[in-house]
Amino acid sequence: MREERHRALNDFANTAMITVERATSVRQAVRNLLRSLKMTTVFGNPGSTELPFLHEWPADMRYVLALQEASAISMADGYAQATGNAAFVNLHSAAGLGNGLGNLFTAYRNQAPLVVTAGQQARSLLLKHPYLFAESATEFPKPYVKWSCEPATAADVPAAIARAYCAAMMKPCGPTFVSIPIDDWEVESKPVVIRSAPREFGPDPERLRIVAEAFNRSQRPAIIVGPSIDADRAWDEVVALAERSSAAVWESPVSSRASFPEDHPLFAGFLPAAPEPLSAKLNHYDFVLVLGAPVFTYHVAGEESLDSSGICLMTDDMDAAARAPVRTSVLATMRLGISALLELLSSTRRSRPAPRSPAPEPRLDDPTAAELVMATVAKLMPRDAVIVEEAPAHRTAMHNYLPIRTPGGFYTTASGGLGYALPAAVGIALAQSPRQVICLLGDGSAMYSIQALWTAVQHNLPLTVVLFNNGGYGALKAFSRMMHTTNAPGLELPGLDFVAIAKGLGCAAVRVETANGLATAIREALAIKSPTLVEVPVDAETADLYRQD
Repeated sequence: MREERHRALNDFANTAMITVERATSVRQAVRNLLRSLKMTTVFGNPGSTELPFLHEWPADMRYVLALQEASAISMADGYAQATGNAAFVNLHSAAGLGNGLGNLFTAYRNQAPLVVTAGQQARSLLLKHPYLFAESATEFPKPYVKWSCEPATAADVPAAIARAYCAAMMKPCGPTFVSIPIDDWEVESKPVVIRSAPREFGPDPERLRIVAEAFNRSQRPAIIVGPSIDADRAWDEVVALAERSSAAVWESPVSSRASFPEDHPLFAGFLPAAPEPLSAKLNHYDFVLVLGAPVFTYHVAGEESLDSSGICLMTDDMDAAARAPVRTSVLATMRLGISALLELLSSTRRSRPAPRSPAPEPRLDDPTAAELVMATVAKLMPRDAVIVEEAPAHRTAMHNYLPIRTPGGFYTTASGGLGYALPAAVGIALAQSPRQVICLLGDGSAMYSIQALWTAVQHNLPLTVVLFNNGGYGALKAFSRMMHTTNAPGLELPGLDFVAIAKGLGCAAVRVETANGLATAIREALAIKSPTLVEVPVDAETADLYRQD
């Protein structure tokens, strides 16, 4: 018995922690740590305070250079979400971190696990307010990091990164930050013990029983799916739940990932990010189960008219549970939570809801309609292609004409900030090559991070960028019409030549002048299997993000 217990304890120790052997320097200890955590792809844009970390860069580690820090963060964001493991980002002091803060905010809202580091001036200079000094470095990225640290001593740097990794990976995932003085890298380090991050946890049985009983009693149930389902690889479980219960399935408002096959007969559509139309869609149901999404994310104000007693929430995010105005919430990761709920559901005789009405055929005339672009991409893309979207003016067209059918098949920004999709598409392609990645990009969005094309070219990624050029900030124009705002400046973007810009960055590019040439251009771009941009001038009056029907 004692021998078995001893063996069990040894097994636990071997699986629960990883020990990094003593190294001669902080730099070597950190590199060994990154190897042990399978973080051998590093994203960055270096400066002088990072050069000691990059000294004698090892052949078994890949450095992905972004030409601007915000792009480095979103490349890492896409890579982390696609791999399910934290990604390592190396930025330049306060200025570099400042440049990246917008996309760090997006990574936080995306719940993307990142370990972000930035250089700091030499410890001997910190009291003298030197050049390239980051004052209050740990406060700079807050509140959009889960944990932030500038180690008290150089020898503590590897342990700080180990803790940052663990914090980033614990649910809900998110970015962490470590500030590292330039003269720390040569200092002798200590051994590092890494606590493995718990990735899944199950539901409270009593709370789950309450949810299951309400579900079993209901006559007209609905399920709302959110991004945590896709992040937890729980598509099969939620499909089984929907089919067993004959529940209609809606996607949560402005969801950053797709979590249910959008061509499934039980898929009802996409909930709007506005209280009145969302209430109108859900008041038909006598029970609503929200899975892996907030209750609810709104973009515009209004009066919500929902009976909260009929809404239950299952989430892996304690803060989301605390915010939710619902009677019963269950804390669990999606695979374990949904699997446990399935065991408590009784067989049903409910009739299945009527399937979603198909969209009409898009028009084939000029100027090209965004609906035609989406339908053409849907027809020609490989079934397992990944869609990364930042064309908010045409999101309804995407929902109607480009169904996502496979897990890990869709990514967009959870924050609403622009500049995410193109570099994220680069990171996703780095993680999943040779799987085809298609980035749907607006002209306004493109100019936040167009330089990410250069990185895609350097790594010869299977990335096709379909750029919707409507000559301005189309979503903002639609929003201004809804708000009855007139003569607002700053909405037009004349004179941008995206083909010339792309070619200047080494990327193949073509402009599609007519609707009749669209299919040929997209087919040829997909066949190339290397970075290609297809610019499509589209009808500027078809922006539809804020349509609330």
